[in-house]
Amino acid sequence: MVEDWAYVLDFLPRGRPDDTRRSDPIAYSVGERNFVLLELVPRHGANMLVGDRVYLGRDPTLRESSPVDHVRGRVRHEEMTHAAVSELRFVVEQMVKAQEERFLKFYNEAGPITTRMHMLELLPGLGKKLMWAIVEERKRGLFKSFKEMDDRVKALHQPEKLIAHRIETEITDPNQKYHLFVQPPAPEEPSFGPRGPSRGPPRGPPR
Repeated sequence: MVEDWAYVLDFLPRGRPDDTRRSDPIAYSVGERNFVLLELVPRHGANMLVGDRVYLGRDPTLRESSPVDHVRGRVRHEEMTHAAVSELRFVVEQMVKAQEERFLKFYNEAGPITTRMHMLELLPGLGKKLMWAIVEERKRGLFKSFKEMDDRVKALHQPEKLIAHRIETEITDPNQKYHLFVQPPAPEEPSFGPRGPSRGPPRGPPR
């Protein structure tokens, strides 16, 4: 399992209405570390709310209190319910804010990919002028919070939303050339949609 924790995107206590062969409860979620989309099988009688952080790992103490019985498998973005898709952006923003230190490290340490492209430029809406403003400002001292970034880099607004937008882009388009945050599926890795296993999209180039 590539994720120990995940955030719930949708919970269907009676299964998917568009799959008449199955009526067992399922939930869709996004993994906390690698942002993979997962189909979960809840424990009997369990309830989950959108945005809930649920445990998927092997620690027996944490497993005992988790509403998740097991992970059925990885799913594609287009295989999730409309409700799960509509919640994705808001839940990812919640996840980025909850992991502020991790993503500040990206802003503080991101470097060039090629002689013409910088990692920061892969964030939607962040061009070369703003990229250089961030690089020059972090030389004066590393960023310690998103709010501090907002204050110090005048043209930058809500840096956490830029990260969340990039994560959403990598989730919805796994064939992106560069993956900064999302683990793309391996070529042989099946995904599990409402009609059972299907082959996932090809893995992108190594990060």
